[in-house]
Amino acid sequence: MEQLNIVGKRSGDGFVAHKATLVNALNRVLADRVTVCGYTVGRKGFTGYVKALAGSNTVKVVPASDADSETHSNGKRLKVVCGSTTSYLEDMAWISDNTPMTLCEVRVSPKRIVKPNIGGLELAEALGRVLPFTAKEDNRPVLQCILFKAVEGKLTLVSADGFRLAVVVLDCDVEGEALINRDELGGIANALRKAQRVALSFEASGESLDGTSLVLDTEAIRYRWRGADGQFPDYEKLIPTEANITAHLDTVEAGKAIASLKALADSKSYPLDLTLDGGYITLTSPDEAGHTSIPAVFEGEGKVRIDGAYLAEALRACGGMVDFKLTDGKSPVLFEAEGYQLVVMPMLTADGKPKPEDTEATEPEPEADTEAIAEAETIAEAEASAEVEADTEAEAEPKPKRSRKREKVAVA
Repeated sequence: MEQLNIVGKRSGDGFVAHKATLVNALNRVLADRVTVCGYTVGRKGFTGYVKALAGSNTVKVVPASDADSETHSNGKRLKVVCGSTTSYLEDMAWISDNTPMTLCEVRVSPKRIVKPNIGGLELAEALGRVLPFTAKEDNRPVLQCILFKAVEGKLTLVSADGFRLAVVVLDCDVEGEALINRDELGGIANALRKAQRVALSFEASGESLDGTSLVLDTEAIRYRWRGADGQFPDYEKLIPTEANITAHLDTVEAGKAIASLKALADSKSYPLDLTLDGGYITLTSPDEAGHTSIPAVFEGEGKVRIDGAYLAEALRACGGMVDFKLTDGKSPVLFEAEGYQLVVMPMLTADGKPKPEDTEATEPEPEADTEAIAEAETIAEAEASAEVEADTEAEAEPKPKRSRKREKVAVA
């Protein structure tokens, strides 16, 4: 549950605060329900109501007295005073059956001090670089999480979806580790951009002996997330350490080139062949429906096939200038920008396929599922072999044009 920390004055069981301060804090709350003086109201409705109040720059919120309850027999219990305006709000006002059960508690103190240890904008941008690369499948709960790992003055954020792996490293003098589900982090990036001071820490959850919670303190709100159970894959082994070619390219120009080829695709999946040769990276559709080239600085030559949508997302996440590192057409491709690494798996071609033992990045499975895993692996290998055979036959004997959709090589 979030904690809304308002700088104000206590007034009995309620409080008096500056109206603009209260509205600004409520706008940064992620929860849909707010607990005020022991009563719960809908956040959006309460925010709009306080914002609409006129007559004074301060607002007083207290539980209604017995005399007020007798006078207003309709059961309204929360008394709000702003200038000459007095209102009574019902418990559960602006809350319907469809309002999510996410809560924020309002607390008031004379002074709020936060000693920052990380930049709010910096952390917001880092989250934007890892959140898109989490798994969407419910049967992979660990890969639906962001790993927050702080050690030796560095905070590392890691995400993976089985095809891509994103790693961001920030400066932060704190120690701890927690897995936080990506759905719980929705909207926090925008809230952090508005924060003036941010302090990140890890706390014992209190719900289990080894549980850990991630805590973000700002001058207005304290965010706290209970860490998920599970063990994140050993991601460091999946990041390529050697590359035969390193190309330095502009992500904006590359994005425009991909967009021109995407317009020719008849499905959301559109593989692209990247050929590095002669000072240019040439992007070509496998069916030769179109091709385009962008200049880049590199030495040597190489070729790899990548899903066009994955390539576009990778370039957006990197932004600006990026180093594109290629070992060969079967190995993971590495995109590097300052403090950021993104590993993308290539797609299968008739020339070869990636080595699963070198690229697998999934959460550990229970021992009881060993037979199911073995069966799934057998089916996957059979499908891959059938695809290679089909490609070989296609080269020997002309056949009608096939679909451009190809199986991606998963790290799952």
